[in-house]
Amino acid sequence: MHVCIFITPKGSTFLWMECIGGLTHASRAAVSNIPKTFTSIKKNGRVRANLNGNDDPLFQAAVAAAVLRFQETRRPEPLFVDPYVGILVPSNAQINEKPYRHCHCLATKFIDDKLLDTVKSVDGPRQVVLLTDGMDTRPYRLSWLKSTVIFEISPESVYKEAARKLSEVGAQIPRSCLFVHVPAESPDLQRDLRRRGFNANRPSVWILQGFPLLTLTSFEDVLFTVSSLAMKGCLLSGELPSWLAEAESVMKSDRKKLMEKVFMGHGFAVDVIDYGDVARSLSMEQPKGEHNYILFSAEHLRLSDDQMENWRREFQRIEDEGDEEGFEEL
Repeated sequence: MHVCIFITPKGSTFLWMECIGGLTHASRAAVSNIPKTFTSIKKNGRVRANLNGNDDPLFQAAVAAAVLRFQETRRPEPLFVDPYVGILVPSNAQINEKPYRHCHCLATKFIDDKLLDTVKSVDGPRQVVLLTDGMDTRPYRLSWLKSTVIFEISPESVYKEAARKLSEVGAQIPRSCLFVHVPAESPDLQRDLRRRGFNANRPSVWILQGFPLLTLTSFEDVLFTVSSLAMKGCLLSGELPSWLAEAESVMKSDRKKLMEKVFMGHGFAVDVIDYGDVARSLSMEQPKGEHNYILFSAEHLRLSDDQMENWRREFQRIEDEGDEEGFEEL
């Protein structure tokens, strides 16, 4: 596992940062003390990028994940090919000459396949919502079907920098598709998604990888948003940091049960996916080292808020018609 941990003393304040999944667990008081320059090192097959000039912890985390995807793309037989990720990697980042397979890349492959297979099964206009770190190149590198609307929710500052670099190399969304960005900082994601065209009466696919989460409560807020907008049967798949469970003083063996409870509390039936099973399905060995993330795939079992409202109106209409017929008989 590649984890950058920065401990910044300021009284009793510390900063802990997880650099792979785009997730930061930090107190506001410590953020200003993040080092502005990191030394590029290569140790035990791990990569750390030199991020001179940008001390935003969200940017740093997004770049660290991009380095792993760039490293995978350079392999002779990569799990996936990301033709654009190289523009997001700092020129002075050190890449292993013999890249190793990282669980982050296994998860990316799993999520890519799950996403595309699900989208292909949807009739009519398709809606995809990506909750990311701002440097997700899926909108540009995946083969989207016509009439797909791609919503990305990510940190605005990271997204803008990545979008600028991608524009410089000519990265484009297919003409038959539509791309919409919604800042992760939005105080009301449901409202902003709807204003930008999201339709809760149509099928949608939701992907979560690299999206900044601070606590289990913040993840439950995400689940609440998805559950309110996703129709029954919609897919939510992605990766979660395992420390979300650890923060609740749950033993490692009970993480799966906790995740099942959290997901079901918002109407999702979840499968926790073993990285080893993903590796074996691809006829490869499981990467060595610890990866403190939980890979999952979940199905929404509830109606969206809009579906519920439609049902309520229909029920009211039938009830009103019944009252009218009864009145006529009298």
